[in-house]
Amino acid sequence: MNSLLAAVSGWLIGGIIVGGIILLIIVTFAFQYIGLYLQAWVSGAKVGFVDLVMMRFRKVNAKSVVINRISAKKAGLEISTNQLEAHYLAGGRITNVVRAMIAADKARIDLQWETSTAIDLAGRDILDAVRTSVDPKVIDCPSATGGKKTI
Repeated sequence: MNSLLAAVSGWLIGGIIVGGIILLIIVTFAFQYIGLYLQAWVSGAKVGFVDLVMMRFRKVNAKSVVINRISAKKAGLEISTNQLEAHYLAGGRITNVVRAMIAADKARIDLQWETSTAIDLAGRDILDAVRTSVDPKVIDCPSATGGKKTI
């Protein structure tokens, strides 16, 4: 009877140790995303905890997605986590696109997500394009009546 009790307690201690190690790995893995999750939740730009974990497997910069989602939400724009993640995976610069959309919205320029991401993926600087629309560049040209024929 004592040997059976000793064998069971040996298995029990081994199980507790293995369970503790697994729990420690899970907590360490989840701890990376708790801060981002809370930051998004407190800001009102909800991002699912599972979405944050899945971004790691998809090789998406979760911090960049969360920060840009918060910026868009605070500016009154509804840009989903999936849209930001898809643009990131396509090789786009989500920070430039979000900033451009915020600037366009404040300047009352109608700029849709699809249009801005297409411009960004085409290799153009969407933020510079919006800034130029808001504050046009003036090019000083010489008068045609003057003696100079070239600029």
